[in-house]
Amino acid sequence: MHNYSVSVGVLMATDIVGQLADSLAKTGVEEGELSYKGQGRKLDDAQSVETMVKEIQDFEGLQALRLEGNTIGVEAAQAIAKALKTKSEFKCCYWSDMFTGRLRSEIPPALNSLGDALMLAGAKLTVLDLSDNAFGPDGVKGIEKLLKSSACYTLQELRLNNCGMGIGGGKILAASLSHCHKKSTAEGAPLSLKVFVAGRNRLENDGATALAQAFQLMGSLEEVHMPQNGINHAGVTALASAMQHNTKLRILNLNDNTFTEKGAIAMARALKHLRSIQVINFGDCLVRPAGATAMAETVSEGLPILKELNLSFGEITEEAALAVAHAVKDKDQLQKLDLNGNYLGDNGCKALKDIMEGMNMGDLLGSLSDDEGEPEEDEDDDDDEDEDDEDEEKDDEEVDEEEIEEEEEEEDEEESSGNKFSTPVCAPRPPDVSSFLSFPSPDKLLKLGAKRAILIEQEVDLTDPTKAAETFLKIASVYKEENIDVKNAVLDSIDALLKKAFSCPTFQGIGFVSALLVLLGLIKSENKVKPVLVVPGHLHVLEHVVQQEYFPKESVAVLEAFMSRNNKTLQSCGNAKNSLLSTLQSVKSKC
Repeated sequence: MHNYSVSVGVLMATDIVGQLADSLAKTGVEEGELSYKGQGRKLDDAQSVETMVKEIQDFEGLQALRLEGNTIGVEAAQAIAKALKTKSEFKCCYWSDMFTGRLRSEIPPALNSLGDALMLAGAKLTVLDLSDNAFGPDGVKGIEKLLKSSACYTLQELRLNNCGMGIGGGKILAASLSHCHKKSTAEGAPLSLKVFVAGRNRLENDGATALAQAFQLMGSLEEVHMPQNGINHAGVTALASAMQHNTKLRILNLNDNTFTEKGAIAMARALKHLRSIQVINFGDCLVRPAGATAMAETVSEGLPILKELNLSFGEITEEAALAVAHAVKDKDQLQKLDLNGNYLGDNGCKALKDIMEGMNMGDLLGSLSDDEGEPEEDEDDDDDEDEDDEDEEKDDEEVDEEEIEEEEEEEDEEESSGNKFSTPVCAPRPPDVSSFLSFPSPDKLLKLGAKRAILIEQEVDLTDPTKAAETFLKIASVYKEENIDVKNAVLDSIDALLKKAFSCPTFQGIGFVSALLVLLGLIKSENKVKPVLVVPGHLHVLEHVVQQEYFPKESVAVLEAFMSRNNKTLQSCGNAKNSLLSTLQSVKSKC
């Protein structure tokens, strides 16, 4: 009887503990944490958060606040912010997915209010998670002041996954992190960010390159997650250079970006001497045989504690895949090797399995069920680099246009009620400048609307002659003489942008012309800049430009001298070249 009573008592106690554990689990409560996670509340104004505000005010030693899975308006954010102003011990912002259904314009002021409160409180943040908030570049501006402040000198984790930042937002973020590092270093406690997450943000090359500079400056990263950002080999190479300076790096996830051989080889070389790497995810990155072989060399010579290596869907052929397999032979901590979705063929798959089993590592090899079979052509031979880049851009453009169409359909539904809302599902980007600049098309330029020149100017640093020249060529590439709307859109945009650039006292006109000649392949660059594929539109628009008052007449003679030469890059544009040359000579004679 006594034993039975004890058993009943134990069961009752167990039930109570279990209920308590369940209750805590539902809110994810930890010490010093107040959680409203996943409650689906629609918090519009101060009245709607009265209870929450009181709980925040009454919580002594508050260190973390979870607001994920609710939707917070400007007034509600201001009320919450007021309660946070006294929380000097505050450390962790778990604020992902908290603007669903909100107007895009509501998000920056809401973030500004919350950030200002943390700065006034003297908080020392360690975690800032704003993932799945479709706030775009303006949202990054909403946290810019916070990121530059002393509240973020102690930041260890920055999570901005799926926020639609774009190139512009990436640049703002990079500048903010660099500023924070500089200021914190001056005070003797340099920013030492450990975890950076920014997948699905369309950072592309320029955004990735800007962030790479910040990463190199900090040198403290342990985890970097930047999948699905439309980054090509130029951006990958910049990131590779930055990774060399982050010697404690453990996890590197760049899944679903386009390395090609150049980026893969650069990354392989950079990782060779990083001895803390545990997880590498370069799946769906088009590393190709040469890139995979370079990675195999890196793995065999270093990476002593590697646990996972993902080189799936990378157009890797049998020989390169087998080299990767041999490279992991002595990696006693390896848990998974993923080479699925490549060009191995039946024989290659069998050979790969045999090698892994022969090393007693057969169970570490991932599935090969999606293997693409043997390539129709010899994929080990390097294709013409220009063709490779063109194919990549066409593929990316097709995907990009599909996504834009899907997003426009979503926006049409949302705008039928008169508003455009924020949604955490792959942040929509109405008229998208970064998309046009990455993969120019006439349709994209027209969709930017009458303010296209202003939008482009906001995205590009026109005080940089090289950036100005690159932008000129991108816009000019879509020029169509027979389509009056496109023609006018191109010429009006070019005139507005270049007129502003040349009117800037610090703008170097000769630098612009030099950069233009390099990009057109008419002179060689010491930096080995790759020329663009010249199309007639480039020359037609240039012909228009040299006749405008804003264009420096001293540069006309320079252009004429180079256009007079026989150059293979202009052979496909015979008529356009002749017309441009004639106009240059005419303008020159009037000078």
